[in-house]
Amino acid sequence: MNRNSIVSVIILLAVAAITAYALFGIDTKKPLRYFPYYGPSTVNVHKDTVFHTIRDFSFTDQANKTITQKDIEGKYVVVDYFFTTCHSICPVMSKQMERVAAANKLKPDVIILSHTVDPETDSVEVMVEYAKKHNANTEQWHFLTGDKKRLYDIARTSYFLDAAEGDGGPDDFIHTQNFVLIDKQKHIRGYYDGTSPQEVDKLITDITLLMKEEKYNNSLK
Repeated sequence: MNRNSIVSVIILLAVAAITAYALFGIDTKKPLRYFPYYGPSTVNVHKDTVFHTIRDFSFTDQANKTITQKDIEGKYVVVDYFFTTCHSICPVMSKQMERVAAANKLKPDVIILSHTVDPETDSVEVMVEYAKKHNANTEQWHFLTGDKKRLYDIARTSYFLDAAEGDGGPDDFIHTQNFVLIDKQKHIRGYYDGTSPQEVDKLITDITLLMKEEKYNNSLK
């Protein structure tokens, strides 16, 4: 190979290296994409954006255990609303949520909160049988019941799962197929159609990507 050929090869390699750097950067740990934040945000006195966080709550799960905001500290959370006597979208959603649970069964920092919209019917005893039907691990997947007004209020004002106004009274009803993804700081980071296998595939992938985003952000501190 003559001198001109060698120079040409070196130039080509240099151009390839510069192109690769421009396209991919040198940090292979950097997330493929960043997730949006949902809900209202404010700017504090330090000019930092303060994102919406999930409010305090207190409900009872199928193990008759009180679940509060303390139980989601340092956790990635998937949220949905359903009722056990539903014969339309709820059975489909629960089967899809089984997939989410199975995909994350070895990840103790991922939990699922399934809230009933019919607490008068869905007692702890009813939730026990429903949880068994869907192979739910009581440490990972919590089927929550409690006061209807509080269940409906947090759905509308904390998870933003229903745009309609309501008071949680006898004639009020919420029926949504959406799953909500929440990060460890209690910020809403995604919504997914729980009746769609493709959307649930995306949710399962996004949980892993969100973990990578947090790990990367922590490495910059």
